[in-house]
Amino acid sequence: MAPACGITPDMAEQGTQGSGVTVVEHPLILVKLSAMRDAKTESREFRRKLGEVATLMVTEVARNLETIPRPVQTPLAPFEGRRLARPIILAPILRAGLGMAEGMQHVLSDVSIGHIGMFRNEETLRPESYYFKLPAHLAQAEVIVVDPMLATGWSACAAIAELKKHGATRIRFACIVSCPEGIAQLRAAHPDVHIFTASIDDGLNEKGYIVPGLGDAGDRYFGTHP
Repeated sequence: MAPACGITPDMAEQGTQGSGVTVVEHPLILVKLSAMRDAKTESREFRRKLGEVATLMVTEVARNLETIPRPVQTPLAPFEGRRLARPIILAPILRAGLGMAEGMQHVLSDVSIGHIGMFRNEETLRPESYYFKLPAHLAQAEVIVVDPMLATGWSACAAIAELKKHGATRIRFACIVSCPEGIAQLRAAHPDVHIFTASIDDGLNEKGYIVPGLGDAGDRYFGTHP
């Protein structure tokens, strides 16, 4: 299968940044993601590992956030510290995005949370929206859209289009597992949105699931899989 945007699956092993995509390289992510992929991993452990991977990814996702001076007084002397220039909004795509948002909040504690409700029509493989609720300061914020899987890319594209329609201008997308097809779709529709992922897998099967992937992240996270 031909890679999209010059990206190949083995870049997940190497770590890369370019073409609007960053593969977050960390040995602990590789180990925890391997456990998530294992079909024998039960929901409780899957939830824990998903949150841990999201926590490990967040420093890379937030690496280039703009900061401004914040003078502070240490116990010994004045110090020219820093604070974020803009507020952060985490915007999980329901359901499975909730797990990533929870993991990222271990580091990004002072954030607002929005919710984007979408489900995939299993016949058309296209997203259908059922809920959208974001904070009022959306236009002034750095928005991090999170969803464990970037498969066909349609849900991510629709979510980001809705965010832009409501005024968001600074958006980045974070997922755990992606594939060339989803990356190409999202980059074509929203070239201004940088993608952060822990792995770029081989591609999609006939049902639109990432292979090798980890199955349906929402079902495995909430224990609703068969």
